[in-house]
Amino acid sequence: MAMFSTGILVLTAPLNTLPLRIAPVLSSAAQLVERTLYVHLHPGLNLGSGTQPRPVYLPPVVDLSTLITRLYSNAANVCGHLDVRVLLTNVRAQSASSGGLLNPNCPFPTPQSLSHSPEVVLTDFPLQDPGQSHQVTQCLLKYTGHCYVCSPKLHSVLLHPQLMQLEEKQENNFNEAEEKTEPVPLETYGDVVVGGTFDRLHGAHKTLLDISCLLANRRFIIAVCDQAMLKKKVLKDLIEPYSLRVQRIREFLQDTKPSLQVEIVPLHDPFGVSVVDPLLQCIVVSEETRKGGEAVNKKRCENGLSTLVLHEIQLLKDAHHTDIEEEKISSSSLRSRLLGTLVMPPKDTSLLPPIPYVLGLTGGSGSGKSSIARRLEALGAVRVDCDKLGHEVYQPDTAGYRRVIEEFGSDILNEDKTINRRTLGRKVFGNQERLKALTDIVWPEIALLVKNRIGQARDEGKRVCVLDAAVLLEAGWADMVHEVWVSIIPEEEDSPTRESQT
Repeated sequence: MAMFSTGILVLTAPLNTLPLRIAPVLSSAAQLVERTLYVHLHPGLNLGSGTQPRPVYLPPVVDLSTLITRLYSNAANVCGHLDVRVLLTNVRAQSASSGGLLNPNCPFPTPQSLSHSPEVVLTDFPLQDPGQSHQVTQCLLKYTGHCYVCSPKLHSVLLHPQLMQLEEKQENNFNEAEEKTEPVPLETYGDVVVGGTFDRLHGAHKTLLDISCLLANRRFIIAVCDQAMLKKKVLKDLIEPYSLRVQRIREFLQDTKPSLQVEIVPLHDPFGVSVVDPLLQCIVVSEETRKGGEAVNKKRCENGLSTLVLHEIQLLKDAHHTDIEEEKISSSSLRSRLLGTLVMPPKDTSLLPPIPYVLGLTGGSGSGKSSIARRLEALGAVRVDCDKLGHEVYQPDTAGYRRVIEEFGSDILNEDKTINRRTLGRKVFGNQERLKALTDIVWPEIALLVKNRIGQARDEGKRVCVLDAAVLLEAGWADMVHEVWVSIIPEEEDSPTRESQT
């Protein structure tokens, strides 16, 4: 069967039995969907009655919160490549205001637009009679089209064969689940707040955001770590820009529950808006961050504000973690896994000769890039040291030497007519305009020397060159390489010799 970029999964089983079947359902869906899988919940939906069903509001209950946690946990284990999003537009507390809804009894007065238009709708609905297949699929298509704006050529797939096999194996478990008592209501609040880094939005983040959406009736504030709050993060250099993290959160929440008033604010200290907003009622925490929530309440008391309800959610276990990674799903582990990989595909290098293949190696002083370059050199690569080439630019009787003297004067010369780098440095230090005048001379000259070295390597039959350059990106030399490699090191582990190298 063809693969689809985006799909929507309509789950119809009772809430108390869904956790038992969600893993195989997601596994089956992952065989059909490649990128984004939306999940729509309608427990008890009957697609085979002959009557076209309509979407209804679901009350927020504890079982729903448990299902969301289980769903994102299973998704991380069985279909980690998919961007799974549980939609909650049709979840509302009975006491919540209907506001200006055209029909307070219908969650979808008009179809909701999603960030990615679904191309296929899947369901766990158990088909009792194979002869009903066409009727059920048509009913599913109409139901989904009533709820969401989908692709004009929306396909439908019934996942019942796999689920029938599951029911045969776990019949006793399903029977036990169906005997459970009535669902327990989930306490909801007008205004809810959460905080975090939200780097590379993953299942644990989505669990936090979705459950917060369950709890919030009116306003949801998300405080996103920035600047000072990132300093102690593992591999902070690989954390996505604040604007990108905010964009992804906003898109996720617009899909998840567009009726909420969402406010995303920067977090520059451990407390932020949580200790000054008098309207807040609840803060969502995990076992790991509960002490932080308690500190927030202590601060609110000091500020004369009411304390917040601490709603604690579970940490999600990472089934794929290594011995040196955290057991929970975390952004730190995801960043660690980026090391040694291409963060983005190489740019179009069709204008560059294919041989030698040129690696541009950059990074701050003391980050270890020269050690990496030497290791690659030992494996047969030609190392082009741009720091050494920079010294060649200043040698007497070169074009760079003459242009530097013309720009900065002969008083920068030593008695032997060589350029005194210290004297030159004092002329440009703290003066961006003069520094640019110098780099406008030196960097193009270094680039010419680099091209000559690469040409020599090609003539010698070398297949790989490593361009060791601290200012590779600033100087605009990325156009001379096929790939850019960046060497980073935490500040607390930085080389003690760093100052002597600058």
